[in-house]
Formats: sequence, structure tokens, C-alpha cells
Amino acid sequence: MKLRALLTTGAVTLGLLGTAAPSALADQTGSGQLRVTISPARSQANQLAASPSSNATCTINKISINRFSECEWVTIHVDVIKVIDGKPEIEGTVDFDVKHQMVLNAKSANWSEKFTVSKAKTTRAGAGVAADIAAASGGGTKATVRFSQGHILSSGPANGSVGYTTGPIAKKKINPKAKTHYTYTFTKAGYTPGTVSYDSAVYRCDNFFGTTTGCAIPEVPTGLALLEQPRINEGIRKLRSRGGHYGDPNGGKPLHWMINETQKRKNRGAVCPNTAPPDMKRAGRTSCDEYPFASTYEGGTHLPSNQREITWVNKQENNSQGGAITTWRRNFHVMDHDPFYVIV
Repeated sequence: MKLRALLTTGAVTLGLLGTAAPSALADQTGSGQLRVTISPARSQANQLAASPSSNATCTINKISINRFSECEWVTIHVDVIKVIDGKPEIEGTVDFDVKHQMVLNAKSANWSEKFTVSKAKTTRAGAGVAADIAAASGGGTKATVRFSQGHILSSGPANGSVGYTTGPIAKKKINPKAKTHYTYTFTKAGYTPGTVSYDSAVYRCDNFFGTTTGCAIPEVPTGLALLEQPRINEGIRKLRSRGGHYGDPNGGKPLHWMINETQKRKNRGAVCPNTAPPDMKRAGRTSCDEYPFASTYEGGTHLPSNQREITWVNKQENNSQGGAITTWRRNFHVMDHDPFYVIV
């Protein structure tokens, strides 16, 4: 029987997994090994979060994520191999799916994940292969797996969970980004164990504002709504009508938040005059509102002039915008370099 080639994808790096090398196995007649692959390649889809409570939806062989949740659904294949007359041959196979549903907590640094292991489809010696599942995290977060270890994959489906706990986070503190590293160990009497690993999406916990400790998936853009600031959103709409696309959720590039007060002041000073024009003064619109915001990596003169705009507004509207931005950042845990769009 011809040995199945191992699968290698851009999303997951795979190889011969186990404690014995192929050359060593080829000289050991009667020895056995479990080889593991993930098939097919997993792709990733981001979903713009409508609110901190909205969850991602799942699609097979994809990672689907939004700001506070992730669905990950993968297919795993195991070859049961034995060396016969000096040649490694497949004696059986195991194929099954694992579906993860992780939901972060916008108001706590502790959260949970559920996963389901499907009943495996096996051929011949694939019956009786057992699985242990482990999970490890980082960034100050500990992952604890609850699963019936040693589960016989052909016996039926099995459910498990991962509990995530994070130590206290001081005010203004942003924990390092982290992800869950899942490891599967497959065993069968008479065979060398096989292992395979893959990762979750990246997440991050913080207590930046000192009022709401929570966690989010930072690579997923969220949306800042400025519908209550009429002059400001009018200026942004005019810019977009002229081809300005940064921050536009309808096909534009996202903006990226910046936590750097010194650069923020430089960005604003680069585009906003010291005083308002006479006609704006007469209208009571003496506050310069710049777009992209000075508190973004696209702010100031980092973009060409056709991709930026200033709008003169009254101080009340500018203050209202500042409050809306602070509330949005706190609710969605928007930190340095996080992508976002502006809804007007």
C-alpha cells in the first residue's frame, strides 16, 4: 500500500510527527507510528463587530472571528503506519473534525471556550486510536482544558471546554497579545504516538481606562459611529465624495489608533491652523477637527492631501466627539495600532 504524502499548507506547518524518524522505522520491521495532518488549509475571515455582544459564525475549515468571538473548525487526518518487510505501509486511517467556539468577555479578563470533537471515520487499524488535548495561552492568561483525555475517536463525538483566567491588570496596563496553542496527542497500543498543533486567533486583555478590564481580538476592525456630530460627519462625507477612502467601511482602508500624546499634538499642529477663518469665527465654529484623527497613525500629514480634511466646528460638537471616541474605545478595547472604521 502506498504511503500517503504529508500535507503542508501556508496556514499550518506540518511534518512527520512522532518520536521515531522514517528512516529508523524503515529498519524496524513490525514497528508502528501515527502520522497526523490537518486538511485542507484553513482560511480566515474577519467580521466587523456590530456590538460587544455579537458573536462570530462558523464555517467548516475556516477561522471566523469578530472583535469578541472566534469560531475555528478544522479537519484532522491520522495515518496508522506499520513497517512490513522494511517498508512503511498504511494499516488504517482516522478522520475527524474539531469545532471551537471562543467567546471573550468585554468586561472581564476571564472567559471560556467550547469545542466539539466529531465521531471519527476510520478504516481498519484506525479503530481504537485515542486522543489527548492540551491548550496553552500567554500574555498573563492561563488556559485550562476540560476534556475526557484518552478519548477513543471512533467511539463517538466528545465535548470539551477551555477556561481562561487572567491575573489582576493594573490601571493603564495593556497585557501582551497572546493566542491559544492547541496540541493533540494520538495513541494506540503498539504504535509510536503522533502529535499535531494549531493556534487560535490572537487576543489581548487590558485595563487601560481603569474602569473596565476585558479582552478583545485586536486584529479585527471595529466601527466608530459619529452620527451625532453633524458638522464632523458632513466633513468626512465630503472627503469621501472626493475619493478619500481611509476609514470608510464601504471598501476603504482602516485607520489605526495611536496612543502617543506627543505625536498626537504634532499631527494636529501639522494640519490645523492656530485660529479659525473669519467666517468660521462669525459662525461660532472655532474648533478645528481633523480627519484622519490626530490620534491615528494616518493622522497629520502622513497621508496625501487628497486623503485628509479639516472641518471647523463649535467646541460643543468637538467635545461630544471626544466623549463618543472614549466610550467606543473603552467598550471595544481599542488600543495602539488597532484597526477601525468610521461610520458617518
